[in-house]
Parts: sequence; C-alpha cells; structure tokens
Amino acid sequence: MKNLFKIIVAISLFSTNIFEAQQVVTKDTISGTPLSIMMDQKVSDLLSNIEDKCATKTGTSSSNFDNEYSDNSSKTTTPKISVPEKELTNAEICRRNPRISGYKIQIAVVKSNEEAREVGMFFRRRFPNMKVETDASLRPNYKVLAGSYFTKQSAASDLAQIKKFFKDATSVQYRVFCVEAK
Repeated sequence: MKNLFKIIVAISLFSTNIFEAQQVVTKDTISGTPLSIMMDQKVSDLLSNIEDKCATKTGTSSSNFDNEYSDNSSKTTTPKISVPEKELTNAEICRRNPRISGYKIQIAVVKSNEEAREVGMFFRRRFPNMKVETDASLRPNYKVLAGSYFTKQSAASDLAQIKKFFKDATSVQYRVFCVEAK
C-alpha cells in the first residue's frame, strides 16, 4: 500500500510539471524572426536572466575593479552576433590571397638542369598553351611541373592528355598563383 501511495505521488508530481509548461515566444538572435518554444515560465525567466548577464559591459575606467563596482560609469551593450559567411568564390579567394595551395602536374624528375630544359621544351611543343616551370628544390634532382589547378579533379583532364606523352606524370600539391589556376 505504501508503494502504491509513493507511485501515485510521483505520477502526480510529474503530471503537474507537464501542465505548467506553456508556450513562450522569443525573437531569434540571428535573423530576428519569432521563435515559439514550449517551456515553463520559470525556465524562461531564468534563460532571459542569463541572457541579460551575457551582455558585455563597456566603461571609461581601465581597471576591472572599478567596472565591477561602479554602476554609473559603465553601460551595457548587447554582444555582437557573428553570422557565418557564405562560401567564397575562386575570385574572392584570389583577391584575399594571390598565392594558394593548389595542384600542378609533375611531368618528370630529372638529374640535371639541362635535362629539365629539354623536357620543358619537348612539353611546350606538344602543349603550347600550358605553362612549364622547373623546381630545383630537390637538388641534385629537378622537377618539371606544368599547369596550375585549384583541385586534383580540375587537373585530371589535362593529366590524361599529358600521360599520352609522359607516362610517369602525376598531379602533386603545390603553391600556385591563383590567377593562373583553373
């Protein structure tokens, strides 16, 4: 009997909490549209109290002690809400950073600068519209690189054409000038 009484009391406590919930309408912080939420009024009051405390204080005094205890020298402002930016286009990326991490097609790695020039000249005869450069960062070896691309997928069509003449050609990650990239 005591257990039954405890169960009835517990159910009645839970049911009274359910009946006290009501619809609270607030403004969305990002777009300002009305937002309806089902919650207890006490919870709504607590949330609005916390939101008010989150407001930043700005004052003329330089020490935190003075700002904490002097109510007349500080004023409360609402915090700035940062809205995520839209995804940048390639042109916007180029304006911000002219040299980016992209891809180039590595045609060959050779032992001397003379060989690198010969490979570059052979490549220019086959593909006159593509820019060729020699990278000497692996001395005594030299890399012969062609083209500039934003992604590996954008390099794939040119790579397929180049592989007909240079079987070992591959796309490699490299710093490229944004305005030259495809």
